[in-house]
Amino acid sequence: MAYSSSSSSWPFFFFLLVSSLCMFGMNISTTTAQLSPSFYSSSCPNGCDASILLDDTSSFTGEKTAFPNANSVRGYDIIDTIKAQVEALCPKIVSCADILAVAARDSVAALGGRPWIVQLGRRDAKTASKNDANTNLPPATLSLSGLITSFSNKGFTTKEMVILSGSHSIGQARCTTFRSRIHNETNIDAPFATLRKTSCPTSGNDNNLAPLDATPLLFDNTYYKNLVSKKGLLHSDQELFNGGSTDAQVTAYSNDNPTFLTDFAVAMVKMGNLSPLTVSEINYLCLKNFTGQLDENGCDASILLDDTSSFTGEKTAGPNANSVRGFNVIDTIKTQVEAICPKTVSCADILAVAARDSVAALGGRPWVVQLGRRDAKTASMSDANSNLPAATLGLSGLITSFSTKGFTTKEMVILSGSHSIGQARCTTFRSRIHNETNIDAPFATSLKTSCPTSGNDNNLSPLDATPIIFDNTYYKNLVSKKGLLHSDQELFNSGSTDAQVTTYSNVNPTFLTDFAVAMVKMGNLSPLTGSNGEIRTNCRKLN
Repeated sequence: MAYSSSSSSWPFFFFLLVSSLCMFGMNISTTTAQLSPSFYSSSCPNGCDASILLDDTSSFTGEKTAFPNANSVRGYDIIDTIKAQVEALCPKIVSCADILAVAARDSVAALGGRPWIVQLGRRDAKTASKNDANTNLPPATLSLSGLITSFSNKGFTTKEMVILSGSHSIGQARCTTFRSRIHNETNIDAPFATLRKTSCPTSGNDNNLAPLDATPLLFDNTYYKNLVSKKGLLHSDQELFNGGSTDAQVTAYSNDNPTFLTDFAVAMVKMGNLSPLTVSEINYLCLKNFTGQLDENGCDASILLDDTSSFTGEKTAGPNANSVRGFNVIDTIKTQVEAICPKTVSCADILAVAARDSVAALGGRPWVVQLGRRDAKTASMSDANSNLPAATLGLSGLITSFSTKGFTTKEMVILSGSHSIGQARCTTFRSRIHNETNIDAPFATSLKTSCPTSGNDNNLSPLDATPIIFDNTYYKNLVSKKGLLHSDQELFNSGSTDAQVTTYSNVNPTFLTDFAVAMVKMGNLSPLTGSNGEIRTNCRKLN
């Protein structure tokens, strides 16, 4: 994220992805000048002021040519493209500053990092300062004490400085920024220095690029591992691990990727709130320009309806009863949304967005959620029992069940990966652990203690070995014959899907990407839109 110095924010190397910002139409009118995650939810709804995007003019020299930025910060054309697309939907609504903030978040998430809530509502600066950029942006030559002071001047702790330096997990640097390090410094791995010297000699080739860490297309803790191995590309990078006060933190992050990813997301929220320019007035006339068409997902929230005297809903259907949970969480979200946008956001859309954000928060890839669903006015226990695939299904039954809804066998295997998170009741896997043979014996034994041959029906066990991390452990468990449900293990049981399961068990990024794509298709599965259905004010009952 290319934050500008004039907004008291700093540069961040990133790969920009087009992000859908304009969910609904927004007007400017009355309220306070506070940032809010719901800013665009209330009109067309991030701190920086985008001054870095301004080209030089006859009256001022902007920040693009400042030393830390010149020929280093790139991707301006991508921002231009995003801005053009957003303007076509929400003219004069979404700032360039907010586009930068959201693009940074989504780029990190797309490359394996944790997403964070981007506060929205920035305004764009009307000028830029090359002098401020040269003065405020920390150069690659800084020592540890200089880095600490530089970040401290902006309100960041030493720990936060080390965390935010982890943005160098992705991207590349020019030869001119690391020449002195690879040719003159001694606290550097010799083979690493030799490798870099081939494209960055003692003179010339200033703009030749080298990756900032060994996995420049993945947002992970390799940056810190490189520092421990004395393979930091920039002098300022290696200063974080050079016998100083930050060595312990670098070591900790080099050994614990999840903690780094979580801490980085938290620090970026603070970065984003660093003295932004904000609007003076905003109103919450949500969806004023909403057309009623499915704009970007696909469920009708019928599962949320409580039983009434006139019908029996889906909550007590076999696949759902005592298994689907968290209805109170949806109730809380709906109450908060209604307070801001009354009778505007459907329970179906809330479910769709909550599913996406839950997967992303637990380590998965986010996806674009199409918005504009309407809520069903009824529910059917019979349909739920008939259409939801049971835990007792064989492979052919699973293939048929998904095929009737338009999904391929490959997509069925992908979507089954949703069992990466959550738990199942004893009653759903009792027969498997006590009667089946294609199961790891110690695994079965460990489950029998809480799930005997009778009783304890509602005791829970995790669907895979990492039930609060969205990853490929589910598939690894299947290969090891540790699938909890019969229907799970059917995916790896000498059948046509064995090869795909094996692939996903070995390549987590491929699974995460494929899952996100499949969820977009799932979300577009026959939603109610336009005048069909309704927008419930209480997700549990009809209006």
